[in-house]
Amino acid sequence: MRKKIFKDKYPIYEMELSKSESELATVDEIIDYLKGCVEEHPIAVFIGVFDHYAHTSSLAEGEIAEGIKEAKNIIFCFGKELPTPEVMAVRPRSIGVCDMGDRFVIAFMEAPNPQANEAMQKWVKSLKEG
Repeated sequence: MRKKIFKDKYPIYEMELSKSESELATVDEIIDYLKGCVEEHPIAVFIGVFDHYAHTSSLAEGEIAEGIKEAKNIIFCFGKELPTPEVMAVRPRSIGVCDMGDRFVIAFMEAPNPQANEAMQKWVKSLKEG
């Protein structure tokens, strides 16, 4: 997993996962696995799944990069407090999963909460095991 800056301003974590590195073979299997991680977490709550590929391909002017076969986001929230209205700008969280044919690319934006980042990194890294 690597941390990088996307578009010169968004801190993200990204991991490429060769299809041979995991028993999980589809975007849906990865999303289901991550949903289980969210549901087992003592604070996180599952919100939903967004099929970004289906949405973008349905638009008359939608563009999808060459190589992307499927793309979905799992959406969830770690919010255990509401200290200010501004915190709503960084919630909820999401992890994106793209099928690139021979590999998956899994990415998420860095959260302001270090414990949330730790959990998301752990979940994504564990995809290589399960």
